[in-house]
Amino acid sequence: MELRELRTGSSSNNSSSNIDSIVGGAGAGERVGVGSGGGSELHGICIGSAAGADGGVHHRMPTKADLFMEQLNATNAKKVALLLVLGFVVYHGLLNWNYGSDSCQWLLSKGRFKGDNEWQPYGCMMHKYSYTDTRRCLRYLAFFGNKNNFVFIGDRSVRLLYQRFIEQLHLPQSEREIERETGRGGETDDKNGSWRDNVSRFKDKKLDMLAEYIPAEEVNPLLLDRLLQLEMEKQLSSVYVLGLTYSTLFSGNVTDELLRQYNANLTLLVAPLHRLVAQRSRVLWKLAERVDEEKLPASWKLINDDIDRLNNVARNVFHYTDVTVWESAWQIANGLVDSSIAGYALNEHGQRLEVQLLWNMYCNDQMNYNDGTCCSSAEQHTSLQIVAYALFGVCIALVCGMCLRRWLLQLRGQTLYVPLMQQHQHHQHQHQPHSSTQKPPFFTATPLLALSLLGLILAYFYLCDRTNFFMKENKYYSEFSFWIPVGYVFALGLFFTEDSRFTQVLNRNQTDELRGWILLVVLIYYMTGAQRVLPIHMHIKLLISGYFFLTGYTHFTHVWQTGSNGSMFVRFFQSLFRVNFLSVLLCFCMNRPYQFYYFVPLLSFWLCVVYFVLSLPPRITSASLDAYPLHYLYLVCKCIGCLGLITVLFMSEVFFERIFVTRPWKALFVSTDDDIHEWWHQWKLDRYTVTFGMISAACFHIAQKYNVFDDNNHGNLFSRRTSLSVTLLALLGVGIYTSFSFLCRNVQNCEEIHSYIVFIPIIGYIVLRNISGILRTRYSTFFAWFGRISLELFVCQYHIWLAADRHGVLVLLPGFPTLNMIITSFIFVCASHEVHRLTQILLPYAVPNDWRLVLRNFVIFLIVLIPVARSDGMF
Repeated sequence: MELRELRTGSSSNNSSSNIDSIVGGAGAGERVGVGSGGGSELHGICIGSAAGADGGVHHRMPTKADLFMEQLNATNAKKVALLLVLGFVVYHGLLNWNYGSDSCQWLLSKGRFKGDNEWQPYGCMMHKYSYTDTRRCLRYLAFFGNKNNFVFIGDRSVRLLYQRFIEQLHLPQSEREIERETGRGGETDDKNGSWRDNVSRFKDKKLDMLAEYIPAEEVNPLLLDRLLQLEMEKQLSSVYVLGLTYSTLFSGNVTDELLRQYNANLTLLVAPLHRLVAQRSRVLWKLAERVDEEKLPASWKLINDDIDRLNNVARNVFHYTDVTVWESAWQIANGLVDSSIAGYALNEHGQRLEVQLLWNMYCNDQMNYNDGTCCSSAEQHTSLQIVAYALFGVCIALVCGMCLRRWLLQLRGQTLYVPLMQQHQHHQHQHQPHSSTQKPPFFTATPLLALSLLGLILAYFYLCDRTNFFMKENKYYSEFSFWIPVGYVFALGLFFTEDSRFTQVLNRNQTDELRGWILLVVLIYYMTGAQRVLPIHMHIKLLISGYFFLTGYTHFTHVWQTGSNGSMFVRFFQSLFRVNFLSVLLCFCMNRPYQFYYFVPLLSFWLCVVYFVLSLPPRITSASLDAYPLHYLYLVCKCIGCLGLITVLFMSEVFFERIFVTRPWKALFVSTDDDIHEWWHQWKLDRYTVTFGMISAACFHIAQKYNVFDDNNHGNLFSRRTSLSVTLLALLGVGIYTSFSFLCRNVQNCEEIHSYIVFIPIIGYIVLRNISGILRTRYSTFFAWFGRISLELFVCQYHIWLAADRHGVLVLLPGFPTLNMIITSFIFVCASHEVHRLTQILLPYAVPNDWRLVLRNFVIFLIVLIPVARSDGMF
């Protein structure tokens, strides 16, 4: 038996194939081949054949393995992904039904340590509050009349927490000394609060904040009177942190009688604490911390079993009250017990983690940090989102109505009539060898069905990233978390390799492969948060630049080879539609500006530049150079003019801003806070890359024209001696950039130099990839498959793989991070592939082959955008 191919759908039409060759996509029916051979096929499976004694050919019956392999295709994978999504919707629906959607309870109840003792709350993201963030939060709340009151009541562990809490509100010691030396600070500077006079009380008038510590080893009448006094003060929206056991805890000897007395004492606190909660205050009960019994002083007889028994009493007493038992603080202390001070005191790192939990609980809902979803409310929907999803809902309702009508007609035995075009497509689909079942004509690809499926997919996007229905967690970077997935991906890529039917340099298979592994590495980079490592950051920037380089190279090559006299206008709009369709829909449905998906605006801008340069008369092609040698000069002038115009824009940031903040296209280039600096930063980083790609393509094709090398065969490009010299130069070019990325210490300087030298390692890689005939004529089908859906992968990752606008990670299966990553990745890839397929279906309807129809559709699109633009302030 011989496995011939695994089909994933029907092949695309010609227009789809053409546009895919430009922007790196592929039809929904691209085949992943793993060899070829003789024999008959069973729905895509080739069954071996042998000649018998009578000269005939005998075929054997397919085995179960054959039938199983037949089912391994993209269509069935998407069905599995759909079942997984539905299952997780039910699972998280039950979680929200039983526990509510308030993530504060997860922040205060569960969590785990990741590498380097980083704390990860259960199911939500924790922002790391700095001195500036903390004071900004308190100042914001004070501005709106909120009294920032914090009360800490308890034993030594609560006192340490209080001290670390007020430390968060002070400048670092070095900065305080500078302020004191310059005369800007004093002994009791109001800016940092008066805390030296009385360590149990901290007050800051500018922040309208009061924090105090009330010592208490056990429940007694003095403590009850103090709670009554706090209740009478009626300080609304205060935070109370309590934690106490009894005064002789260190002596051990926790008897049943002592536990009953402890239970009775805590019961006395229930009523006053309930009244404090009624004043819109938050009351947290801090459990007793476990100890390292081997490090305890000799006089201490305390054991962890006694501590656990006391904590169980507290849990039982406060279980049915409005008091929150602070389980996550106990888990932090338990996880760091080996590094405790003197065996019983939580170290500074653990105390700071507990303080961060408090600040996240208190500030996240007000500050709306992207990486702080714990205790944060879901984003409010807009009227534009309602309209967008309502239109998708209409499409879904129409499709459901048509399905019901056809089903009823079939039950009545009536004949179904469909347009001739759909009949022709359906018959072609039936005659394909892999079509195992005959579907009704209605299930052929129609725009209405495609829009309905897109609406369902975008609803899943909204559920993942605009609600608190699914959980989210912070990213975590380590050397292993980044390099192990990268190594695994490249191992798979090398395993799934096969011969290419092309021999040319940077042929279709190669460009798909290159886009594929670039995107996969970039996705791993974003998943792990590896941007903190400068060499990795610069190499990722190089990979993204390589994508833009390919854009300039492939577009120039297409015009050079074909001329595209009549179809360039149509091809340009096909490229723009393919690049922007999903992003524009997400702008409407996810309430994000166009610039949020920064890669798409950049790619669209450079597509416009490339088509403008290439369409300027005279249009230069391989044939025109033979007829008009002067076109060589025109080609040089075009490249120099393009570089010069880009340099002029770069030399003056003011001039750059005046151009791109001009209405009505200002909305395409500014971020949510009406800032254009993100666009400026991304634009200048790759300002020359696309032009370098076009120049490289021109040099390559001219050299090929004059027989400097020949890539129309399976041999090497050059002679052995020349190949060795060129290979060494290519390795030197790649090595220079790698050395530069390790030696450079400043991100700004690195990125500035990157813009000028980026073409060196890219051309070096292309040379190494193509100089050998063996390497040039083989490619990775694994990488090429991902390369065909690279645009959809890059855009979809924002909302259904990562979370919180790419600041965190989506969690469908809490508690199992590795398995969760596998499941979310599988659903993410399937959704991206389906979006790609639906885009290909809608492409010929949105951008027909007639330039007049294209212009008509473009005008209609602009008219539809007018009310949106007016509401957004574009006019």
